[in-house]
Amino acid sequence: MKALKLAALLGASLCLAAPAMALDLTKKRQNLPDLVLGNEDGNDFVVENKDIELEAGKAYRLRIVAKGHQEYKFNAPEFFRNIWFNQIVIEHKEIHGGGPPDHLEFDDPGEIAIEFVAIKPGEFKWYSQGLEAKGLTGTISVK
Repeated sequence: MKALKLAALLGASLCLAAPAMALDLTKKRQNLPDLVLGNEDGNDFVVENKDIELEAGKAYRLRIVAKGHQEYKFNAPEFFRNIWFNQIVIEHKEIHGGGPPDHLEFDDPGEIAIEFVAIKPGEFKWYSQGLEAKGLTGTISVK
């Protein structure tokens, strides 16, 4: 009976500590190379770092940077549904929420940073809606 009570107490302690451990994980995030859409030389359809590899259970910061002059609608629906968002940062303004965004949109050159924890392993496609045929697609792999 004592062993059962001890196991229950240990289980409860772990459940209460889980949010604190998740919080610590975000402080140890890895900054990824920027995913860059377009360039300053006038090529709106070039992509830098289009394929990204991550590890499940780790925290990351990814800056998505638009340098071209297109309206980029960054979509990664399956990826967004399989990560935990800590925050989205636009011009030093933070967005915190309970769920993933539909897409991230650039009307002008700029950057949007996402801070997240990769949760589910898989191969996830990203694309810029309407510009897929121009090469604005890539893959985010979570191992």
